[in-house]
Amino acid sequence: MAGEYTDFKSIIRLDSELNQIQDLDLLLERILLEARKVVRADAGSIYVKENGEENGIQIEKLMIKYAQNDTTREKLLPGQKMIYSVFSVPINEKSIAGYCALTKKLINVPDMYNIPSGAPYSFNPSFDQISGYKTTSTLTIPLVTADGRLLGVIQVINSKDRDDNTVSFSPDDELLITHFAANATVALQRAYVTRAMILRMIKMSELRDPKETGTHVNRVAGYAVEIYDRWAYHHRIPLAERDNFRDILKIAAMLHDVGKVAISDVILKKPGRFTPEEYLVMQHHTIYGAGLFDDPQSALDNISRDIALTHHENWDGTGYPGWVDPVTGTVIRADATTGKALGRKGEETPLAGRIVAIADVFDALCSKRVYKEPWSEEQVLTEIRQLSGTKFDPELVDIFFEILPSIKQIQSLYPEMS
Repeated sequence: MAGEYTDFKSIIRLDSELNQIQDLDLLLERILLEARKVVRADAGSIYVKENGEENGIQIEKLMIKYAQNDTTREKLLPGQKMIYSVFSVPINEKSIAGYCALTKKLINVPDMYNIPSGAPYSFNPSFDQISGYKTTSTLTIPLVTADGRLLGVIQVINSKDRDDNTVSFSPDDELLITHFAANATVALQRAYVTRAMILRMIKMSELRDPKETGTHVNRVAGYAVEIYDRWAYHHRIPLAERDNFRDILKIAAMLHDVGKVAISDVILKKPGRFTPEEYLVMQHHTIYGAGLFDDPQSALDNISRDIALTHHENWDGTGYPGWVDPVTGTVIRADATTGKALGRKGEETPLAGRIVAIADVFDALCSKRVYKEPWSEEQVLTEIRQLSGTKFDPELVDIFFEILPSIKQIQSLYPEMS
């Protein structure tokens, strides 16, 4: 990793790349990766500022979003991702990340096990003891907008010299990463605007359908990206193509049920199961959703249309809406006997639609509904396995179980609101 970014020109080129990433979560992950490269850090974490509640009092806290560790990653199987604990820290003087957020100042600690006695913050070595990884040098940087608003904190760990020895972060490292953080913050602000626009559309659906919540769509989109990542790894998809598709997929998957805004409240808010007639009406949300993207201007529009239209198609061709024109609703391929639209079979359903089908059903089964309690984990996983080859693409089901630890981690990142 050493020497990848040795001047400001390299960081400016990176700034352009960061501004091309549309999804907030994927941008946070990329920012952490590149921040580590800038200062040759072996590991690191990125946190975002969130509002929370403790003992009935509103507090500001930092929520970890991504953690990376090259030493730990080398011990994993090819294609496997590191799993990290999901936690938050208060924005106060007790922790280094919290103190950095509180003061909005960079903190450079050469040795975490020898923090000066007068420092207001301290280091908890329990994480090192659990992981078997020793944290020595750290550099913690606030992500602050031009108007002084804190977005989050980056903490990079264990700078490496050219001989792979752990060393302290230098004054030059401080200068480079400060410049990088300023550029990254601008990219983050843009991504926050994009995410806010998407969540406003989801909020419209939520006003109509209480099941369509921000946490639900974030989980479904997160599952979808993890499934695609492993599929792309198995299929040797080039990294640039993989990164571009996963960025688009993350946003498009969040809009999978946007067509429900066109369904009557009598059906959408019914506190129970649908009648066959009501279910038939409900199926039209796929066509209505795809119709919102009837004049595609980008790859995002195309994939959003594919997902909205096909995420209820089944691998064996028994799903809905089948071969219909999403603009006019007319049947494209009909059953010779009934005249009804034929269902899409196998790979006739686009990859993005097949992926979101699994992600959506998994999350629905795990979640409470007005007509059912959440299923147990064992029940859900058994159901997913049993539907392989009928409802779901069998290859994607196998991948789902390969990455189950990552799926569970996303559940922790976006818990159901009480």
